[in-house]
Amino acid sequence: MKALPTLRKPASQVGFDWAPLLCELPLTTEIADVAALALPEFDDPNIDKDEAIAGVLEDDSPYPEVRSAVANTDDPTIPASSLRTWVLGLLWAIIIPGLNQFFFFRYPSVTVSGFVAQLLIFPMGRLWARVVPNVKVLGVELNPGPFTIKEHVLATIMATVGSGSAYATDIVAVQRVYYNQTYNFSYQWFVVMSTQLIGFSIGGIARRFLVQPPSMIWPANLVSCALFNTLHAQTYAGMGNRGGMSRERFFFYAFVCATIWYILPGYLFQALSYFSWVCWIAPNNVPLNEMFGYVHGMGMSLITFDWAQIAYIGSPLATPWWAEANILFGFVAFFWVLTPALHYTNTWYGKYMPISSRTSYDNTGAGYDVTRILNSDATFNEEQYVAYSPLFLSTTFAISYGLSFASITATLTHALLYFRKQIWTQSRRAMHEQPDIHARLMARYPQVPEWWYATIFLIMFAFGVIAIEVWDTKFPVQFFILALVIAFVYVIPIGMIQAITNQQVGLNVITELIIGYALPGRPIAMMMFKTWGYITMAQALTFTSDFKLGHYMKVPPRAMFWSQVVATVVAGTVQLGVQAWMFTNIPDMCSPTQKDGFICPSTEVFGTASIIWGVIGPARQFSKGQVYYALTFFFLIGVLCPLVAYVISLKWPNSWLRYVNFPVIFNGTGAIPPASAVNYIPWAIVGFLFQYVIRRRHFSWWTKYNYVLSAALDSGVAVSAVLIFFILQYPKNGTIGIDNVQKWWGNT
Repeated sequence: MKALPTLRKPASQVGFDWAPLLCELPLTTEIADVAALALPEFDDPNIDKDEAIAGVLEDDSPYPEVRSAVANTDDPTIPASSLRTWVLGLLWAIIIPGLNQFFFFRYPSVTVSGFVAQLLIFPMGRLWARVVPNVKVLGVELNPGPFTIKEHVLATIMATVGSGSAYATDIVAVQRVYYNQTYNFSYQWFVVMSTQLIGFSIGGIARRFLVQPPSMIWPANLVSCALFNTLHAQTYAGMGNRGGMSRERFFFYAFVCATIWYILPGYLFQALSYFSWVCWIAPNNVPLNEMFGYVHGMGMSLITFDWAQIAYIGSPLATPWWAEANILFGFVAFFWVLTPALHYTNTWYGKYMPISSRTSYDNTGAGYDVTRILNSDATFNEEQYVAYSPLFLSTTFAISYGLSFASITATLTHALLYFRKQIWTQSRRAMHEQPDIHARLMARYPQVPEWWYATIFLIMFAFGVIAIEVWDTKFPVQFFILALVIAFVYVIPIGMIQAITNQQVGLNVITELIIGYALPGRPIAMMMFKTWGYITMAQALTFTSDFKLGHYMKVPPRAMFWSQVVATVVAGTVQLGVQAWMFTNIPDMCSPTQKDGFICPSTEVFGTASIIWGVIGPARQFSKGQVYYALTFFFLIGVLCPLVAYVISLKWPNSWLRYVNFPVIFNGTGAIPPASAVNYIPWAIVGFLFQYVIRRRHFSWWTKYNYVLSAALDSGVAVSAVLIFFILQYPKNGTIGIDNVQKWWGNT
């Protein structure tokens, strides 16, 4: 028998013809040995060895999810980084971040999502290809031919990489609104660029662990890949040979239906969204409403007809079923069993407050008035605090803090136990050595040198130090470095969990806790530490996810690098400009009585958190003898649970326990509150139906249509929400239909 082939091949040689080798192998364990080349270095719940063998035989991904959404071929002659790409990408990198920043401060608000950009860029690119003359200006082609899928991918990434409001813009807003600090544009720009792009440099360095291995599938990207391939009518082996309706027509029908249907739960008949039918039976029964209500209850009514509610925590058609089962277990255990038990025994005085709320309360059950514990210069007043009240939280809010503590320690323990071999292997493996067709296809393109990322890091680190030292932030540089160390330590463990399960563990609570103990009474320092610690990691994984999208779609890495950097700088600058204009030109900005709805709800939450964690400090809430001291034991629980599961899995390696993932169990319910069962139970039911039942019983249908359906539903709701807002809600300051549509029982 021939020896197994080595994957050490020149970058120009992609793929491998397995057929001659496999013809000489007996159909026994030897074929499995060949497939083992593509298996990860850890027990991956996403992998099925039979399916992995099928993928290897076809020189494709060992994961059927990837095969169904991503082509296993590439044409390196297709243009990607063209003038058309940059014009369309930067145009939407200005429009979408600007719009999102403008409406970020308004309530009700709307967010222009990445799916909207993806759909709008497509016809614009086609129109450009048809209308613009094919001439050269300064050696650059104005129209390189038909609008290609790689151009579409790159332009979409540019439009979306900085589309959401930059987290650091809230620091600027809170300083202005709460602490009467209005520093100039240079300070604002340095802070925003540093927080956005330091994460990019860390994400680039981590790409060998989070992008190149085939086991890092990044499920959410598969929906985007399926939509790109559908719009450009791409055909490839992985989508199967099932007959019937084409993917393009299926997407069009599902998209139109989703767009039209959302008008009902999104505007005309909102009871379809919060379908709390049990509460309608006994509206004055408090325990029943606490259990079955949606907004401030446990949501046991279970029913919703609104895809925006079902997909609130992510599309159930993209997340693997085993990960959804972990989240479902965590939800039931902690919020349908533990929370009612604690609430109805009046633990932490919970019965004096709603069972589920993001608001903090005082000892009378009223909302906590932070102004009563502050001096005129926004510093903490101990005497007024003692005279007023400690801070109290709803039961679900308190539990969510405990679960956040557990997820932090569980993530490191889980990574150490399960991922250490994979991390070690990937640290020594080059791109062309990856046992995956997509990595080998990408190996032909020049890779981004490590020093490019290092240069970005050093420049942005300098920006951060300048912002900290030149302006009065009361934030020592050593804590800036500590925040970056926290982000760097967690980026690979959290990234691997997200790439496998579609769930990201947040660092916001742990960073607040650390800086609250280390530098009490410094709210600006607290916000900065939290942003550089948490958002650096989150931005690193955003950029890494985009790099995986480019990896799947075979976009040259260097073009990806420059498009992401330039688009992030443009988007952040636009957002700061929009924000500065709003505070200068909109009267009563961020006032609760602002006549046009610019009441800044997110800024209020961010500012209140800066006072709770940065002024009052966690020592008055979580230290021994304080109300919520018991929650600190969740740190220990987070260490022990993965350890116990790992030891048991060594004894019974093929049992169902291999699917147990405690970081996902602890962190999966992180959206509660304000999320409730209406966002989890229907999500899990739909996920079970598509990712388990249909995937097992109608695999050819699932392969062809599952991710296309997810893209259609997500994009249909996104487009419909934008249309409803700009046509029916924003004009006339929301008074359209105030005497009819807005007042009938289906909306009240």
